[in-house]
Parts: sequence; C-alpha cells; structure tokens
Amino acid sequence: MAVAVPTDLPITDLPITERLAALASQWAQSQYELVMLGVQLAESAEWIVAGSATPAQHLAAIADVEACTAREWLRAGRRVRSLPVIADAFADGTLSYSKVRALICVATPDNEAELAALALDVPASALRAALAAWMNTTMTPADLDAYHHERRSVAWRTDPDGTVIFTLRLPPALAAVLISVLTTLVMRTRARPDASGGWPTLAQQHADAFAEVLTSGSGDIRTEVIFHVRADGCSADDGTPITETAIARLLPDASIRALIHDAEGRPINASGRHRHPSARQKRVVKERDRACVDCGRTTLLQYDHQPPFEQTGHTVVDELDLRCAPCHHERHRR
Repeated sequence: MAVAVPTDLPITDLPITERLAALASQWAQSQYELVMLGVQLAESAEWIVAGSATPAQHLAAIADVEACTAREWLRAGRRVRSLPVIADAFADGTLSYSKVRALICVATPDNEAELAALALDVPASALRAALAAWMNTTMTPADLDAYHHERRSVAWRTDPDGTVIFTLRLPPALAAVLISVLTTLVMRTRARPDASGGWPTLAQQHADAFAEVLTSGSGDIRTEVIFHVRADGCSADDGTPITETAIARLLPDASIRALIHDAEGRPINASGRHRHPSARQKRVVKERDRACVDCGRTTLLQYDHQPPFEQTGHTVVDELDLRCAPCHHERHRR
C-alpha cells in the first residue's frame, strides 16, 4: 500500500516511513530518467566514438554496473517509450521500476491503461502473479500456451565467488512437475549436517535434489503434481495459473485423482482408524490449509493431530492441521 507523503515539509523533517516513501518516489523518477537517457545514448553515436562494442557496454561503463544490468535498462526504456500511460506513471513516481519491469512483459498500447490501474492496487511482490492471472482470463488457452512456449529460456552467469547462477524459465505445467520432483527428493532424503556442523538450508537441499536429478535421472521418482480445475480457471497447487490444454497434455501419462468440494467450495471430509492420514486426507487438508497454520510457511509441511491421536484413536480431516516441521516440533515440545 502506498504511503501518502506530506508535500509541505522537507524530506529530512518527515517521519522515517514518509521519508522512505518520498525517497522511493524520487528514486523511481530518477530511474525513469536513467533508462530513457540510456535509450538516447544507444541511439546516438557516442558509444561508437567511445570505442565500445555495444551501447550496453558503454552504459555499463558510465554507470559502473554489469552489462546485463545495462541491457535490462535499455530493454525497459525501449518498451516504456511505446507505452505512454505506463511511461507517465513511471516518470512521476507513481509506478516503481519493479512494477514497470513486470508490466512491460505483457503490456501493449491497447491494454496498458488497464494493467497500469491493476498495478496501482497490487503490491509489487504480488504483481507478477496478478498479471499471470489476468493473462489466463484474457487469452485463449492455445494463445497462452504458445506464448509460454515462446518465452522458454535457460541462462547462466558466473558469480564473483565462482558459483554459477542459472535462470530457468519454463511453462507453468512443466515447472510444476519439476518443483514436485525436487520437493519429493527433499522430503524423502534425510538431511545431514555438513563438515562445519551446520544443517543445510532448504535452498541447499533443493540444490542437492536438482544435482541428483541431473546425475541420477528421475525415472524412478514417482511424485504427485496437484492441479486445481475450477470454473474460474485452472492453477498449480501454488496458485500459478495454467491452461486446461496444458493440463490435458499431461493426462495420458498420469494417474488421476479427483478432490471433490462441496457447494461452498470446502473440501469433503474423509476419516479412518489409522494414525497416519491417507493420501486422500492429505489432499483435503492441503487444499484447506494451504500453508503452516502457525507461521504461514509453505515448505516442509506435516500433518498434525489436534487433539492428539493418543486421545482420540482416529484420524479425521477436521482434527488435522497443516504445520511445517519446525512448528510441529515446537508444538509437541511445549
């Protein structure tokens, strides 16, 4: 949510929150001038006279940034120049550079006004998901699948510490399968402390799982990928919109389980006398809670009896809560 900044006081006299908001707005305006001047530089002969191989390299040398950053500035500037509504909002600081970068991926002169209005009502952290949902409702499945296919890419660069950073862009259905495979490998592999005695982070465990897929293959990995098919559209389990046609292409090689909801959208209950919840019960609880009920975490999730199984002697969905492993352990420790 944007913060209103008083205009009758110097920035240095404002409270910290208002000062930050004012500086962020000024920063957005400066970034607008930067990327637009960068485009002017690219269209001039100055970078040639300076002996640079490309405009991005010359801009990178001037600003003392990496060439990839300069290329992104030029890409953004060229796109913004063709989108006057977004350009005006960027120029006066209404739209941040972060939001502009997301908008220019999908905006056109015909839809930019609608998307700019959408961006004003959505935090920058949620804008890309909101745009994906918008595309899922405004494009035909065939067109959206073709768009996702066209956007596929893999890129990598070497970090200063010598590690290599990969950027992988995949269609959402394929990404859901990869994420499910990595999650399955992490959950079935017992984490062990490293040589220093520290325990691997979840990101490190995902890296180990990815290495296992690359070196050992994933042919023996059976995993469940959950797609939600509703009247208002389809999505992966994390909410990423997916077209019906993309899901249909996965069905011939998959076993299908349906999770039925009642008329009010609530998952139907299932019960049993065993301690551990069945696969069907797990799907119901996961659909209901979505994340750890204590901290909101969406990884390392476990199914916790409340009240304890020792007291009830049965396992029903209404008495199961989704908790991450740390919160689950902490609750039983108390």
